[in-house]
Amino acid sequence: MLNTSALVTTLGPTIAYVNQRRLSESGFPIEPVYGPEGGERPGEYPFTRGVYPTMYTSRPWTMRQYAGFGTAAESNARYHQLLNAGTMGLSVAFDLPTQMGYDSDEAIAHGEVGKVGVAIDSIEDMRVLFRDIPLDKVSTSMTINAPGSVLLLLYQLVAEEQGVAGGALNGTIQNDILKEYIARGTYIFPPKPSLRLVADTFAYCRAEVPKWNTISISGYHMAEAGATPVQEIAFTLANGIEYVRAAVSAGLAVDDFAPRLSFFFVARTTLLEEIAKFRAARRIWARIMREDFGAKDPKSWMLRFHTQTAGVQLTAQQPEVNLVRVAVQGLGAVLGGTQSLHTNSFDEAIALPTEKAARLALRTQQVLAYETDLTATVDPFAGSYAIEAMTDTIEEQANDLIRRVFDHGSSVEAIEVGFQKREIESSAYRTALEVDSGERIVVGVNKFTLNVEEPYEPLRVDPTIEVAQRDRLAALRRDRDNDALARAMAELEKTAAGNGNVLYPMKEALRLSATVGEVCHTLRRVWGTYQPRETF
Repeated sequence: MLNTSALVTTLGPTIAYVNQRRLSESGFPIEPVYGPEGGERPGEYPFTRGVYPTMYTSRPWTMRQYAGFGTAAESNARYHQLLNAGTMGLSVAFDLPTQMGYDSDEAIAHGEVGKVGVAIDSIEDMRVLFRDIPLDKVSTSMTINAPGSVLLLLYQLVAEEQGVAGGALNGTIQNDILKEYIARGTYIFPPKPSLRLVADTFAYCRAEVPKWNTISISGYHMAEAGATPVQEIAFTLANGIEYVRAAVSAGLAVDDFAPRLSFFFVARTTLLEEIAKFRAARRIWARIMREDFGAKDPKSWMLRFHTQTAGVQLTAQQPEVNLVRVAVQGLGAVLGGTQSLHTNSFDEAIALPTEKAARLALRTQQVLAYETDLTATVDPFAGSYAIEAMTDTIEEQANDLIRRVFDHGSSVEAIEVGFQKREIESSAYRTALEVDSGERIVVGVNKFTLNVEEPYEPLRVDPTIEVAQRDRLAALRRDRDNDALARAMAELEKTAAGNGNVLYPMKEALRLSATVGEVCHTLRRVWGTYQPRETF
């Protein structure tokens, strides 16, 4: 018998290694990488087997929990709870007024303040949101699109007040406006100025916040709207092509910004197809960047992505069953090679997650990372006949759908005639028919139902927070230097009407306590607002 006592090291309470190899429960070493000599290895182009050579054998994925509700103070308390529970990165949910570029005291915001995320109106709210959280030590993802640059600048300003330079900040803004026109609807400006704002953010971050991921190109919301896995990656990568084109047209070299691009996908309960989907997406993107855009830096070829488990598959009926769904979905994301993961809480089909539900969602990831052998070897499904065949099929079908998008000229032109929206709505309709007919089984909904559901007490947001936010805004507007702010806002408007990078005057206005709504209204005056076609 091999005496391994001198070779064993321990990582955490339950993970043992022999010369970087994990020991199985039976005591034999698990190889970090399996596969034939001369075959594709993890971390090598086209990255079918993962973007990094060691993947989770060296460290687990980043465990994020998407959270935000009510006031900045309430969300700050939840972030501290999650950090104390072992989460590795924060993920901020904003309320609808913030996502749409409105302040909490505007008439259009009435009834929505703090409901689906945290209300952020100004630098004062951002200070409270990250109070006592060291921004040079934590990675923060912000799910914000049309006003993504505004929230990024507020975050940077708060970091500077903490003494943290832009070069020390790590995180992501979603900043993916194209999918808003397709599937979600929280757009502000028309596509052309929106793409300019994205390109300005790329250039600003390269100079000022170089480790920040400037965009998270999202298929998640398309999947939630009904997109199939093939549609999800095809339309997402087509949007990615559009962003790269916009940045190159603005004068940026592809290798100067492409390494900071990231993606955001869903993980459904259809485990095998999801694993194959992630593998196919990496392969397609690598070839697009190297062959179509001529990128030379291998980091520009890598499709790095965050995954969230499928909210659309959660049910209000028998909500505890969602714990099982989320575990399966999280397993698919990990086996597919995600870089970070959010696991939904089991009660999200009913209301905002309670503290206990959010903790259980995080514990699901921790069980996957520390109680299973998922982190023992890179890409355990490589060589699977089923996975390899499904990967090839998804790649072929997704490439065909990308070509159909660009038959319209560009992703934007396809959006303008409703191509992606029609395709997704057709898929959503088919799924609804299958559920209604019982052809597609949903446990607890159309099979294995209960006659009487057990009562569940959801988390409720205090409706009086809207009044508190109005009072805070009134005090802010009274106490700030409004003359200096007027000059800064005039400079922002002038830059928006010209060709300069709008983030620099925007940052100065926000430093002087301009509100999110005031900044967005200034840009609305120059760029207009997007009006979707009623019919296609």
